[in-house]
Amino acid sequence: MQKVGTYRLSFGLMTLALVLSCLLNISSGSVNIPFADMWSILFGGTSELDSWQYIIWEYRIPKALTAVLVGGGLSLSGLLMQTLFRNPLAGPFVLGISSGASLGAALLLMGASLLTGMGTFSVLGDISMALAASIGSFLVLSVVMLVAQRVKDTMALLIIGLMFGSITSAIVSVLAYFSNAEQLQRFIFWSFGSVGNLHPNQIWLLGLIVLVGVLLSIISLKPLNAYLLGEHYAQSLGVSLKKSRLIIIVATGLLAGGITAFAGPIAFIGLAVPHLSRQIFDTMEHKILIPAVFLYGAILMLLCDMIAQLPNSANILPINAITSLVGAPVVIWLLVRKRKMIF
Repeated sequence: MQKVGTYRLSFGLMTLALVLSCLLNISSGSVNIPFADMWSILFGGTSELDSWQYIIWEYRIPKALTAVLVGGGLSLSGLLMQTLFRNPLAGPFVLGISSGASLGAALLLMGASLLTGMGTFSVLGDISMALAASIGSFLVLSVVMLVAQRVKDTMALLIIGLMFGSITSAIVSVLAYFSNAEQLQRFIFWSFGSVGNLHPNQIWLLGLIVLVGVLLSIISLKPLNAYLLGEHYAQSLGVSLKKSRLIIIVATGLLAGGITAFAGPIAFIGLAVPHLSRQIFDTMEHKILIPAVFLYGAILMLLCDMIAQLPNSANILPINAITSLVGAPVVIWLLVRKRKMIF
């Protein structure tokens, strides 16, 4: 009973931290907007300059919402993969789904001169990149699901996923070799990752994808807890290994593939946040871990995005670099302090 009270207090503090992180994220940017004016704008009031309202509602709030979805979704997909494979180094991209999204983006940006039919994507405007990356991730996910129905060994599936990632990365390298400087630069900028380039309709679609991934994760609560003690133990509890594995793979594919398609490949969050959550909550119960990793991932992503936006400057640092520079020392410090890894 005491532990339940502790969990409630922790989740209450995390929710408060999420709200504060959102406000801090919205208040930061190249244009300095006083906090009082920002607060007035958020609650329907007026501000000193009309342009501030446009910046808040059309750019900063959508960017903060995207950061919440990206951080929470990647963290949850990392938790699913680490539990399924019982491997602390597994992340949301081990099945090659992110590499498939990168391949789709590479074909759009660098393959136009080598492949026909790319004009179809170009006329779609702003959604072309997300569509190309989504198709790439979906194709890899489909192949992984077909393989998962034939391969019984989970570790063999992990290795096959890594091989798919290697194949797609090799194709991207070949495309990069034959691309001109402009095409290569566009792909590199995409690979840096970003949470600030999405339109409202894209955010709604990303939110729907993340919601479906979260619901599939909640449906898989019993299998996830059972997998921690091994597949034989899970089977003895009546868990259908084939069905549960497919649901977990689909959830991971939707989360990792959808987020990569819209925000680019963002590293570290999916690998590190599940470990942070286990260390802080000192539990392996997924009923606690699923909301915990989502909240921690969202908070960390908001803070990293705020750091990436240099104060009073139009320059924005690559979000991929910030997530690793900020997050890695925190994980190292936490593991050294705890002197063990909970898994």
